[in-house]
Amino acid sequence: MTAAKEKQQQERNQEWRTELRKAVPNKDRLAIERVKMNEVEPHERNKSQNIEVNRGLTPEQAQREASRCMDCANPTCIEGCPVSIDIPRFIKYIERGQFLNAAATLKEFSALPAVCGRVCPQEKQCEIKCFYTQKMKKAPVAIGYLERFAADYERESGKIQIPDVAPGNGIKVAAIGSGPASLSFAGDMIKFGYEVTVFEALHEIGGVLKYGIPEFRLPNAIVDVELENLKNMGVRFEKNFVVGRTATFDDLKELGYECFFIGSGAGLPNFMNIPGENLNGVMSSNEYLTRVNLMAANQEDSDTPVLRGKKVAVIGGGNTAMDAVRTAIRLGAEKAMLIYRRSREEMPARVEEVKHAEEEGVEFHNLANPIEYLANAEGRVAKVRLQRMQLGEPDASGRRRPVPIEGAIDEMDIDIAIVAIGVSPNPLIPACLPGLKMTRWHTIEVNEETMQTSIPEFFAGGDIVRGGATVILAMGDGRRAAASMHKYLTDKHAGKENK
Repeated sequence: MTAAKEKQQQERNQEWRTELRKAVPNKDRLAIERVKMNEVEPHERNKSQNIEVNRGLTPEQAQREASRCMDCANPTCIEGCPVSIDIPRFIKYIERGQFLNAAATLKEFSALPAVCGRVCPQEKQCEIKCFYTQKMKKAPVAIGYLERFAADYERESGKIQIPDVAPGNGIKVAAIGSGPASLSFAGDMIKFGYEVTVFEALHEIGGVLKYGIPEFRLPNAIVDVELENLKNMGVRFEKNFVVGRTATFDDLKELGYECFFIGSGAGLPNFMNIPGENLNGVMSSNEYLTRVNLMAANQEDSDTPVLRGKKVAVIGGGNTAMDAVRTAIRLGAEKAMLIYRRSREEMPARVEEVKHAEEEGVEFHNLANPIEYLANAEGRVAKVRLQRMQLGEPDASGRRRPVPIEGAIDEMDIDIAIVAIGVSPNPLIPACLPGLKMTRWHTIEVNEETMQTSIPEFFAGGDIVRGGATVILAMGDGRRAAASMHKYLTDKHAGKENK
C-alpha cells in the first residue's frame, strides 16, 4: 500500500468518519437525488460578461449532496483526480457541517480549489469513477459542485486558511508562465520550503485562467483570491517579465535559480489555411477572448477595441469555442452560430457548457466545415462557404471521422468569424534552450512520470507539453513536476554534502 493510500485509510478509520457512515443507512443515501446547480436565468445572464452563470449550492444543498457519498473503502473517485485530492474526506467534512475543514483538505492537494470547482471536467474524471456511476448506473456524487462550495464558503467566511509551509531551505526555483500548471507547481514547491518565483510575460498573473476563460464562467476575483493565497504562502510573482528577452536562463542562474519549471502554455492559435482566412473580421479565439477577458474590451470605457458583429460564426466544438460564441452573444450578436465538423454528441466541450450555450440562444451547425471565407466590397468577411459532412469510421481519437458529402456546399451570411480549432505551444522558450528535446508537435518532450526534460534542471508541464488540455490536467503536471524536482534537488544537495 502506498503512503498516500495508507493515509487515506487512516483518515477513513477515524471515529467521526465511522460514526458518520453508520448514521445514515446506505439505502437512504442511495435514495437521494443528485443536486441541481443553482443558475442565473438565461435571459438575464446572456446580457453581461460579468454575471457568473452558476450560483453555487446552499449549505443545506451541499450537506444533503455530501450525504450521498458512501465513503467507500476503495475510493475510485480519487483515481480519476489528476491532483489526487482525498475526495471522500473533504466531502464527509461537508456532510458533518465542518466546511472550513473541507476547504483545508482541498488545499492540501490543490492550489486552486475554487477554480477547479468551476471549470474542471469532473464528469470525465473523478465523477465518472464514482461508485454511483460505476456500480449503480446512477448520477454520481456532485464532486465538482461540492469542491466549489467548500472553497467559496471559506472565501466568503473571511477565514482564509494558509496551508502549512516547511521552513525555508534557501534553494531558489522558478516557474515560467503563471497558468494552472505553474501555480500548482509553485504551491507544492513553497510547501517543501523552496524560494519560488513565478515569471509572467503579461501584465496580469493567471495565464489562461485570466485571458482564456470568461468571467461568466470563472470570475477574475475568484482567481485573484487563489493567487493571494499563494502569495501569503510565500510565492513571489514577477509580471511583464519575458524569459528569453527580459532576462535569459543564464541570467536567472546567475541570480541563484537552480531549477526551472516551464509552464508557458500554448498561446499560438491554429488556423485552417483556407481561402479568405486573412480577411478583416476573421480572427482567432485567442485574440477575441484575450481582448475581452484580460483587457476588458467589452466595457464602454476600455481603450482596447474588439469587433462586435451581428452575425458571428465560431468554428470549433471545444470549451474555447463555447466561451467565444457565448461571449459574442454578450457583445450584442443577433445570431451567434457554432460551426463544428462532427455531430453534437461528439463535441469535446463539457456537457454543461453546451447546455448553457443552447439556453442562451446559440445556433448549432453540426456536420459542417468551412472551406472558404468570402468578402464584401470593403474587403471584410461577409460569407462563409460550408462543406456539409457525414460521419465515417473512427479515427485515432476514437471518434467517427467526418467525411465530406460530395456536392453538399452551402453559404452562410456572417460579419465575424472566430476560429477556435486548437492551439500550438509557445515557441519562445524552447528557442532559448539549445538541446531541449521537442516532439514533432513542437511540444516539450518530458519523462511522463517525472515531467523532467532532456535538460536535467528543467521540468515542464501543461499545454507546453500536452498541446491544448484542461486546467486540472495541467495542475496534475505541476504537482508531479514539483515532487520530482524536490527529489532531484534533495539528491543533488545530498551529493554536495557528501563530497
